[in-house]
Amino acid sequence: MYRSHHFVIQELVPPHVFADRGNKAWELLDVKLLMTLDALRKEFGPVVVNNWHLNGDRQWSGLRTEHSPVGSVYSQHRFGRAADCLFVHADVGEVREYILNNSNAFPFINSVELGTSWLHFDVRNCDRVKTFNP
Repeated sequence: MYRSHHFVIQELVPPHVFADRGNKAWELLDVKLLMTLDALRKEFGPVVVNNWHLNGDRQWSGLRTEHSPVGSVYSQHRFGRAADCLFVHADVGEVREYILNNSNAFPFINSVELGTSWLHFDVRNCDRVKTFNP
């Protein structure tokens, strides 16, 4: 089983999933998502997905369950294939542009959301690289 080299599981799942599953929650996340998150952190520095475990307000930016107040029923977040990322030392627009212009650098990113103040990417099964607006 692949586990992220740069993230703890609490950064990727909401509190109730961690409470229910602990480290078994890794099984709910697509390996391509985890590998891509590691690659993004290596390339652009610290990345925030969820921060609830540090008393922050983000808990639905990784895996989303039926309890999530945001997102659609078919959101890639619900399948463990998406993340909404904030970058500590990089401009999200520049990161998005880099990904779109250098898709081979992140071979599993198949979809990117445009027009947001965070980077939504996912590893869905589709032609590369699909873009969409919120």
